[in-house]
Amino acid sequence: MSRLATVFENLPVALQQVACHVEGWRIARHRYGGDFGALFEGVEARTHWTREQMEDYQSWRLGTFLEHARQSTRYYAGQRMDEPWPVLDKRTVQERTDDFMARGMERQEPQWAHTSGTTGAGLRFPVTRRAHQEQWAIWWRYRRWHGIAVDTWCGYFGGRMVVPLATERAPYWRDNGPGRQILFSGQHLREETLPHYVAELRRRQPPWLHGYPSLLALVADYLVARGEDLGYRVQWVTTGAENLLPHQARLLERAFGVRPRQHYGMAEGAANISECERGFLHVDEDFSYVEFLPAEERDVYRVIGTNFTNLATPLVRYDVGDRVRLGPLRCECGRPGRVVESIDGRSEDYLWLGDGTRLGRLDHIFKDATRVREAQIVQRARGEMTLRVVRGEGFAEDDERQLLEETRYRVGAAMRVDLEYVERIERTATGKLRLVVSEVS
Repeated sequence: MSRLATVFENLPVALQQVACHVEGWRIARHRYGGDFGALFEGVEARTHWTREQMEDYQSWRLGTFLEHARQSTRYYAGQRMDEPWPVLDKRTVQERTDDFMARGMERQEPQWAHTSGTTGAGLRFPVTRRAHQEQWAIWWRYRRWHGIAVDTWCGYFGGRMVVPLATERAPYWRDNGPGRQILFSGQHLREETLPHYVAELRRRQPPWLHGYPSLLALVADYLVARGEDLGYRVQWVTTGAENLLPHQARLLERAFGVRPRQHYGMAEGAANISECERGFLHVDEDFSYVEFLPAEERDVYRVIGTNFTNLATPLVRYDVGDRVRLGPLRCECGRPGRVVESIDGRSEDYLWLGDGTRLGRLDHIFKDATRVREAQIVQRARGEMTLRVVRGEGFAEDDERQLLEETRYRVGAAMRVDLEYVERIERTATGKLRLVVSEVS
């Protein structure tokens, strides 16, 4: 846990609200300031390009990007343009991050991003401000397809630690005014606290709900089990960070009265997939160059992406670790992006705390664990968990201490946490590493 997180935790609620407002202003300025308006206009203009127009644009960006990678990074310095470029795995990037960092990017205002993705292995790398804004332009284009405006208030259910874990009474949420978000804590969702969440939604009536499907499903299940609704019209439900499973989609629609929409993206910017109003998932071809290579299972494909928007850390033919099934060649909406039928990735179990709280996505534990090669959370009984860790080069006692601190910060001191070092973590039949494996029902 960082020093800032410790300070935030000890502030009164009113000052925590002020801190969230200030941080929201900083984030909004970085995302939407400067050239964002022009970038967004360009992104929207490409919505209904022909496939040929999109291929020409993508080919131009890819060619320029590959030459940049050759000229500015140590890793790609010897790569010939007339030879096939090899598929890149996350482990290589993790172990040789400096070799992927491009020279001369200081004027691009790069910031450090971090991710653990579906493997639980930490990765930190620089991202230019322009790349960050292009990603948000793509995400807002998808939202605009469905009628969501930038100033629409949103009830957000995600993984951010916005309320101290030790909090025992409402409010279990904080406001981000500049970002138009009510940030609901995912760490406090349980049977006895859900009435407070529902009451706040009914009081504030945000027209848009967004977050991890595993967290939104908890609220939906609470309402459906009692034959209730929120008492107002929810206009949009969108999900991200996890795979939206069919039973979750049905539950969310039943509870909130609107079909949930999803998009797929990642901090590395190697691929992005957005759902159109007709319910089809389209590859955002103008954001990255995406290949689908056959996986072990029939009709399942590996997602291989080249992040040509981020000049600070070029990743060419990067295996993001997820799997997809492909859909029809065309969608009646007319958008040029290839169609994906389903995404077989980021489908994780809940983790049960001893008091009955269920936690969804827990990748934040590993975001800065750069010397962890792979990790998995296993739970065999409520109130206890095992961290299975494959150590990377240089892993030491400080890394273990940090890992345990981050875990206890997010699951609480009452949870029994065991640490198990292993040589390898087993994959699923489709080659996925599940971050959370729970045997508790």
